[in-house]
Formats: sequence, C-alpha cells, structure tokens
Amino acid sequence: MSYSYLRNALLLIMLVCCSAPSFAAPGDTTIVTTSPVLNADGSASYDTLVVLPTTKTYRKIYLVYSLTSHACAAGSTYCHQWDYIGNVTLKSPHGDTVELDRIITPFATSGWSRFPNPPAWTEDYVFDVTEFAPLLKDSITINSALGVGSPGYSIYTKFIFIEGTPDRNTMAIHRLYAHGGTYGSATNPIDNNFPVLSETAPAGTVSAAFRFILSGHGSDVNECCEFAEHYYDLYLNGSSIFRQYVWRDCGLGELYPQGGTWLYNRSNWCPGASVLPYYDALPGVTAGSNYNVNVKFEPYTVASPSGNYDASASVVYYGGMNKTLDASIEDIIAPSSSQQHFRENPSNNLPIVHIHNSGSTAISSVSFQYGVVDSVLQSFTWSGSLAALADTTISLPASTSLAYMSATSQSGSFPFIITITGVNGTPDQDQTNDTMRSQFIVAPNWPDTIAIKMLTSNLAADGNNLNANPADASWYITNVNGDTILSRTNTNYSTLYTDTISFPYSGFYQFTISTPGFCSGLHWWAFDAGLTGYAPGYLQIKKMTGTNIPMHNYTYATSTSPSALKNEGTHDDFGCGYSQYFYVSNAPAPPVNSVKNGPVAPTVNIYPNPANEEINIEFDHVNAGSAVSMVNILGQTVYTQGVSANNIKINSRSFTPGVYTILYNTTNGSSSIGKVVVAH
Repeated sequence: MSYSYLRNALLLIMLVCCSAPSFAAPGDTTIVTTSPVLNADGSASYDTLVVLPTTKTYRKIYLVYSLTSHACAAGSTYCHQWDYIGNVTLKSPHGDTVELDRIITPFATSGWSRFPNPPAWTEDYVFDVTEFAPLLKDSITINSALGVGSPGYSIYTKFIFIEGTPDRNTMAIHRLYAHGGTYGSATNPIDNNFPVLSETAPAGTVSAAFRFILSGHGSDVNECCEFAEHYYDLYLNGSSIFRQYVWRDCGLGELYPQGGTWLYNRSNWCPGASVLPYYDALPGVTAGSNYNVNVKFEPYTVASPSGNYDASASVVYYGGMNKTLDASIEDIIAPSSSQQHFRENPSNNLPIVHIHNSGSTAISSVSFQYGVVDSVLQSFTWSGSLAALADTTISLPASTSLAYMSATSQSGSFPFIITITGVNGTPDQDQTNDTMRSQFIVAPNWPDTIAIKMLTSNLAADGNNLNANPADASWYITNVNGDTILSRTNTNYSTLYTDTISFPYSGFYQFTISTPGFCSGLHWWAFDAGLTGYAPGYLQIKKMTGTNIPMHNYTYATSTSPSALKNEGTHDDFGCGYSQYFYVSNAPAPPVNSVKNGPVAPTVNIYPNPANEEINIEFDHVNAGSAVSMVNILGQTVYTQGVSANNIKINSRSFTPGVYTILYNTTNGSSSIGKVVVAH
C-alpha cells in the first residue's frame, strides 16, 4: 500500500465520482455520504450512523474530508483563521474505535488568493482507508470532530468504494492507544500513556504494521511540542526496532499563502494539511505470533510542561498478496488541476505520474500510453526496479499535444489520460487499476522578451540575520531539459535588480524564485510588525510594454516603495520558493547553421496556417540542390523534401499537432523561412 501518497488521490476521486454508483463488475464505484457538519463553530463533535456496503470486495476505499467555509456571526474573531485538529473516527457496533484521518485547519484569511471573500472556498483531503475494509461495512457510527478553535468551518465527508481486488486483505485491525499526553513531565512521563501491550496475530496474517497518527501541539519554554523536533522509539518484544523523528517542513505546502504562521515547520503537521500516519513494520509477526509492543519517547523534562502529543495507534494485520504481476497508477501529478498538486501546475509538456507495485513480483518495466484525450496518444516504456508494494514517480517523455496546446494558448479545462499497457513485457494482471484521468489547464504563453524586477528583502541567506549578504533571494530560468539558461543569484540585501530577458528559442521554460533561508518569500506579513528592522522586497515580471505578466497564484505588490510594501497583506508570500511554467512561441527557431556566402534564401508564402491536411509553400525563386525541412518544438527534423519548383505541397495528415519551423537548406547551410501550426 502506498503510505506516502495517501493525500494525493483526488484525481482518481474526480474520475470515480462521475461513475454510476452501482454494485456490478470490478471497478464499479459506490459513494456513501455522511451527514454534513454545518457551522462547526468552536468545538464540534458529531456522530453519524451510516450504512456501508457489505457484499463486495474493494480494490480501493477512499475517505474524502471536505473542509468548507461559511460566514461568521457579527463580532466573531479569527473567523476560520486558526490551526486546529479535525478528524474522523470510526465506531463499530463491536466496540472498535479507530481514528481514520486527521487534518489541521488552515489560517484561511478571507480575501487572500486561496480564500475568496465572501467566504466560498473548499479544501478536500483524501485518505486511502482500504486497509480498514473489515471495519467499513454494515452499520457503523462515524464521528466527525473539530477541535476548540475559531468559527467559520463546515465539514463534509464521504466514502468511495471502488470494486476489485486489493493488494492484500486486512485480516484485522486492533486499536492499541487512543490518546497521547503532556510531554516533559518528570513525575508523569508521556511513556505512561504507551505501556507494553500483548498481542496475538490472527489467522491468515503474513505481515503486520504499527500505524501511528501523531502530532505535537502546545508550547513550553523550548517551544515543545508544536515547534520542537523529538523522536519516539518503537519496541517489539523489549527491543527497539525503529526510531521516528516527529517533524515536517511546511514552507512548500500546497495550500498557500495563509495567514498565521503557516510556513513554520512543525511536529508532523502543517496548517491546512493532512497529518500523515507513520507506518512501522513489525518484523516476524505472522499468524499465531504472540508478541509485546510499546512506544518510548525521547527523554525530555521541563520545569513547566505545557506541550503535548496528540496520538492514536493501531496494529494492522495483513494477509498475503492477492496478485502476482500488477502495477497500478496511483496519481497524476502533472498535468493536473488537483489541489494536492497546486504548486506543480500548470505544468510543461513532461507528464509526471505516481505508480505502485500491487503484485508480489518485482517490476522491471512498465509500458504506458498517454496524452490529451482525443489526441494521438504517445507510448513509452519505463525501465527500473520496483519491489512488491513499493512506489515510484515517473517523468514521461514530452507530450506533443501538451506542447501544442500551450503554443496555441488554449484556454479552459482539458482531460489528460494515461494507461498502463504492459508490465515486464506482458499484459498487466489487473487492468482495473491501469487507467487514470486528470483535468488540467495549460501553461501560459509568454512573450519572447520580458523584464524581471526583483527587490530583495533584507533577510540574509543564512536564515539568521538581517542586513547581511548574500540575501535570501535568487531566481533562475530553466529549459525543458532542466538546464539553467538564465539566473540572478548571490544577491545583495535590499537591492533592486532589473533584468531584460530574451529567450533563445521557442519552447517551455520554468521560472523559479527561491528564498530557502527564512522560507518567508520576499514578504511575510508576520515580519511587518513582528521583526524589528525588517524590510520586505517584491518581484515583478513584465512585458516590454510595462504591464505585469500574471502568474499562477502569485500576488504582486501594488507599491514598490520600501515603506509601503509593509502591511500590504499577501503580496510576494510564497514560503521557501515559487515556480511558474510557461511557453514561449515567438522566439527564434532552434539553433541551425545560417546560410553564409551563398545564394540568398527565397521569400516564401506559407498557407494555410494553421494547416490540417496539406501545407503549401510558394517561393519567389529556388536554388539548385535546395530542400526544405520541418522541425518540431523539440528540435527534431520530422520532414525533408527537395525543392525544384516554385511551389511544393506537404502532406501534413500524419503530423502531430504543434508548431513547426520550416528551414530552407542549401549546400551552404540552413535558414529559417517561417513557421506553421498543424492542427487536426
């Protein structure tokens, strides 16, 4: 099971939510919606009795936790602007009570880019709860809770059951610990809440794992536990088998910018994100095994303990693998409009997918077909090594259909599809998990010449000082191969840099600005009043006409004076870094040898443009031994034809849609004579 990507299944949810909710062939989907928790102001805990399907097996079961906003009552303070725990707990008729998921509410400042004003936003958190299948059936009670905090939230939850065969069956889930406790007390150490427990693995168990949902909160004089990193040791039969440091980086979170201290790293949680469970394998635990398990935290005492760890733990007993040779597509990272991949999109023409080995046999190759729906699909075979139950992320070769859409500035939302067509050179055993779709928007089209203005803040790159060089800000532009072609690095603090950029050729690029020292962007509202001597900066990317070029979820400052930049809310607030993919279509052609000391290239007329089935090229004259060739946006020559008359026709029916450069070739070299768009 893919534990590290539990929150990233929203694209699949988008697909299956459109399927018919029936009980039929494998792959069919059933959606069960629980009663919403409306206006969950302050502390809220609500039980809902739900009836779940009982007669089928399911390849995947997802829990979708949707946090939405509503207007707060007059006089309310911090309306949906605080970080508190929200979770869903399962209560079965047999007495089993298990925490299924946990999220932390965002600092949802009204009017900021991700939190429209009046309040009208929704953030979806998706959890893979397939392993809870033995408990998710019949009539059960689901508790949706939101910790004591600010008003302004509503909660919607639903279960999505996708029929088919899971990787392996869950034989049982036993709850071990239901809560954590205060950390740092010398007289009542937190380990008292995690005593040694005895367990016996049920029949059919092939392996087992310790599942631990853990997050640190509150603060003592050492900022423990929210802002202090500590560890726990997992003990099996009296011996430590694993040490886990409880920490999480937040400065590149997908939900940004927020109010509050969203960019500070924390004890296994970030505002506006799900709390991912830790999974620790219990080696040697099989059917009938009698064993002891317990947790010990890092030794720590403080005079006045006030921090705590909120915890719940279970042991999951797994049966054997159900499939021998099977790969599954777990996620499309790009192209995607998913909230879970907000920073990575809109992307370039290099799709990125996450796959999982769902079988018992190691995978050495996976074959794919992919592309924009209704376009000509491309094929690719990945080679590598993927062990049973392991995961990997794959970058696919450039998609010509994605490039064409950005080159021609297509607008709207479009579907992308990818399918596994083979594993290890043979058909995949389970084809119900081989196809996935995503919706996406294309990367924008930028001018071939732009101006980049960056005023650095006075934060130093070391993350500790003000008014020291180098500054904590740099930018660079890379091409589709990841090569840096332009950059502004090693900057000085509180310095304005203005660079005019002319792109060397048409194609995809990525602009990235990086502020890793403080991870506070070029401006962070909390420093305006909270950090004495702080001077923010700004970034502007402009057309040569002087107008700003819009960027995805980037808020430009409305002022450029150092004093006015303060207290301007959310401008230039992006955490540790920010990236924007874009396409340049009017730059020079890919580099070719120019015609020197030879016959003059002809003047031409190219039509129709865009072209569908045929391209006509008319010449005012031709040179002996000359030819024309067509080069795609990747610099590949896809067509060549000799020229002996003043008019030629090129059959373009088989050409992949896109932008092509037409070269005129003689014995003395080549020159560009025009461009044509092929559109079918």
